[in-house]
Amino acid sequence: MHGNSSGTNYRGLYQPGLVEFFSGWRSHADELSNTLKVCMFLGEYFQEYYHGKYYGKAQNIARKLKVEFDRAFKEFDLLILPTLPMKAQPIPTSEASFDLCIQRAFEMLGNTCTFNVFGYPAMSIPCGFREGLPIGMMIVGDFYQEATIYRAAFAFEQAVDWKTL
Repeated sequence: MHGNSSGTNYRGLYQPGLVEFFSGWRSHADELSNTLKVCMFLGEYFQEYYHGKYYGKAQNIARKLKVEFDRAFKEFDLLILPTLPMKAQPIPTSEASFDLCIQRAFEMLGNTCTFNVFGYPAMSIPCGFREGLPIGMMIVGDFYQEATIYRAAFAFEQAVDWKTL
């Protein structure tokens, strides 16, 4: 949040208008979600007490993982995987405990955050239901291949009635 949503070491396009819009967050910080506040406090804590040590370790792991994704994109145009690493869970009610709300928010990140780290374009589309809850299919493309993702999503939506799967 120090960078007003622009983050650090981001390799993509910066949106100055978006950064300016987010610069006012401090005047209404009480309106931020609990999950965002937890991330902010954890980020500050790790920066103050570990001085970027774990950020650096994570960046080094990310570099190794990116090599593997780059290798996959030399052979495949798209990667298809479940959006969530588990069955979707119901959204906690307004009476739910703080712990449950945080748990639900962070348990959903396993597959999606990987691609946010690298900047590979990805999108999730619904592809079915299980026990009344939606199943998401994440479509990931190589850098600058957003059009390929859109075409694949459109082709799936035209070929399949996901509501009946």
